[in-house]
Amino acid sequence: MTTEQIYFNLLPAVRAMFTGEYPTIANFTDKGALKFLPDSVKEYREWQNKHGQIISLYVEETEDIKQILSEIRSFSQTLTNNQKSMPVWIFIKDLGLIHLFGLPELSVADQDGQAIGDSWNRILGRLAFKVVMVTGGAQGFGAGIATSTFKQGAHVVIADMNRAKGEKLVGKFNSGKHPNRMIFVQADISDAESVKNLMIETVKAFGGLDVMISNAGVLRAGGLDELNEADFDFVTKVNYKGFYVCTKYASQIMKVQNKENRKGFSDIIQINSKSGLQGSNRNFAYAGSKFGGIGLMQSFALELIDDRIKVNSICPGNFFDGPLWSDPENGLFIQYLRAGKVKGAKNIADVKSFYEAKVPMKRGVTVDDVMRAVYYVIEQEYETGQTIPVTGGQVMK
Repeated sequence: MTTEQIYFNLLPAVRAMFTGEYPTIANFTDKGALKFLPDSVKEYREWQNKHGQIISLYVEETEDIKQILSEIRSFSQTLTNNQKSMPVWIFIKDLGLIHLFGLPELSVADQDGQAIGDSWNRILGRLAFKVVMVTGGAQGFGAGIATSTFKQGAHVVIADMNRAKGEKLVGKFNSGKHPNRMIFVQADISDAESVKNLMIETVKAFGGLDVMISNAGVLRAGGLDELNEADFDFVTKVNYKGFYVCTKYASQIMKVQNKENRKGFSDIIQINSKSGLQGSNRNFAYAGSKFGGIGLMQSFALELIDDRIKVNSICPGNFFDGPLWSDPENGLFIQYLRAGKVKGAKNIADVKSFYEAKVPMKRGVTVDDVMRAVYYVIEQEYETGQTIPVTGGQVMK
């Protein structure tokens, strides 16, 4: 069995089989890293007699993934929901060990039970133990999204090119006493091999993927006479192609999970822009990539809904406090100043004041503004293919 089969087909399916009220975590350990892996039913029985308290299964099939999944599925159907939430060990001959663990089901049969359940949910958060990937999550807006989802109980995967900032953010949250975890994976979202590795590392850590937030993006401002072809290609490659590549491979994992467990939906959320809703003067490369992203989103939504995957876009207004705008070397304020996009502007403060005045709410968008839309998209179960403006009234649809 290939590495891709293990992490794109086997592990997400097994995780889904054992997921109850809260998502289960599934880890795979290759035989080379194990001190013990039964070579026969006899060896397994001997081990089982010594470790009878552990819920376990031994699978002799090693090549036919359909047969392996069939045996595990039949085994899972013999277990109660509470048993599924306990540690479960699945030995696969000559392959390795799948280790599953989750949270027990909460009994809410009466008023007291309901109160306990509601309290427990508040402690765990709105995204309790869902696996959430945030591309471009190491800094700026992406870091805010990753932070918010982590605080709402999600296991978070930060995908970014900036290793130093990504690992710093991970260290900040993993150092606390949290039941959920955050990991960093260095990835180029425009490169298929890099994205496949990102998905494999995600499944290695958590067993699957529930929400993919496509936030990574770049911008090169300039009119037709200023912007060169290399910059145009760079913006298109990251913003347009990157969304396609990430959706292609994230959806493979989600399809497998949802085939095994038809409860709820998976989500792919594109963080687009108000520039995807209306043209942007001297910023055609960015606006064009964002308009194209909405076309991709709507097409993906039609294709993936039968697999219980919702695909939606959120279009924020200007996030003035993030590096996209405020970076002193490549931020939009300095780019727009250099490009002469704001007539009469002599400095960055002039450019910022100009853009704040264009917003009816008289301020830029914040992470909290966008996260309200993100949580709505995840929690609702009726909308897909939608474009949600969060622009302070600057763009009205």
